[in-house]
Amino acid sequence: MNHVMPPPSAPAAPGAPTPGRPPELLRPAGGITLRRRAPAQAPALNAAVRANLDHLRPWLEWAAEAPTPDRTAELTAAGVAAWDAGTDFIYLLGLDAEPGRVIGSFGLHGRIGPGALEIGYWVSAEHGRRGIATAAARSVTEAALALPGIHRVEIHCDPANTASGAVARRLGFRLDRVVDAPVRAPGETGRKQVWIQERRPPGPCTVW
Repeated sequence: MNHVMPPPSAPAAPGAPTPGRPPELLRPAGGITLRRRAPAQAPALNAAVRANLDHLRPWLEWAAEAPTPDRTAELTAAGVAAWDAGTDFIYLLGLDAEPGRVIGSFGLHGRIGPGALEIGYWVSAEHGRRGIATAAARSVTEAALALPGIHRVEIHCDPANTASGAVARRLGFRLDRVVDAPVRAPGETGRKQVWIQERRPPGPCTVW
């Protein structure tokens, strides 16, 4: 998982408003669905996070403690407001075969400057290594680059978080740089990879 996914129990740092809004429902291949996070999903999200704390803790600072249901509900409401404001777009990942269950979260965050969005994500331990994270991240990347004014998408992860780096690589992101970063979770090394994918320019126009 991407170690900078904002927590379900604390607000993300506000970013610049993004022109346009991505689709509220994304359907990647493989029987999975990404839905805009909504208050009705807060109990399922809380249950998923609490069930995956050991899996998330090495890379996610907020996974040090289990969020209370009330706190998850409160921050879910804040996420709804952030979507409406155009600064944060959070999706919950689910299986078509198990409606109502949450198995992960993917977000687009306007905290890296104008014209760009950062992807954050996590997938439950039992659904890892199945291509689910890659399929979902591809769908979210495509939605981001289709937005007006967005020309670049980034994935930030610790070099030790090889699963996140593998997702970025499979999706054709290029490793732009490795920078120093504060250590905030047990698995982190104090370094951060910045992976980038940019919107492809339109092809040449042929006039007949």
